Amino acid sequence: MGQVSHFNINLDSGNIYFASRFLRRKPQCDTDAMRLIRQVVVFDAGEVAAESAFWAALLDGRVVNEEDQQFHCVVDSGGQWRIGVQHAPDHTPPEWPDGNPQQQVHIDLHVDDGNAWHRRALTLGATVLQDGDLGAAEGHIVYADPAGHPFCIGWGQPDEAELRRFLDTLPAD
Repeated sequence: MGQVSHFNINLDSGNIYFASRFLRRKPQCDTDAMRLIRQVVVFDAGEVAAESAFWAALLDGRVVNEEDQQFHCVVDSGGQWRIGVQHAPDHTPPEWPDGNPQQQVHIDLHVDDGNAWHRRALTLGATVLQDGDLGAAEGHIVYADPAGHPFCIGWGQPDEAELRRFLDTLPAD
């Protein structure tokens, strides 16, 4: 324990057996009747304003419905709702990686410039939980946001076009 492991797709490797089996599984349900509109990660926090301000600044976005003391929406610079922050007066930050309480979910931000995002996160009040080599072509650093939620900033990940090309090589179900 003590390490966050990430599932990375190495597009230059022929060893994609696990990736192809994992990525091509389809749930057995009627998907014609439903469509996912967006995926929003919601964090509990004792101080909703501070937590939402952190995420809005990190994502170069803004906080929506700041007057509501129970729930804030964080919209990124592209106008996409990415984060929700809900008031939890008895919130206890998780102890990463295997403390009490344990983390139950964390967010990964795959970015184009690890150094710039690292500086930004620290400037905004994040703390490093597990360091990484910012000089490496691929890697990640684990941080805690101001309310103590672990999150990762990773670089060297495939972009959307590379991921689409990889997925297109997988056999159809």
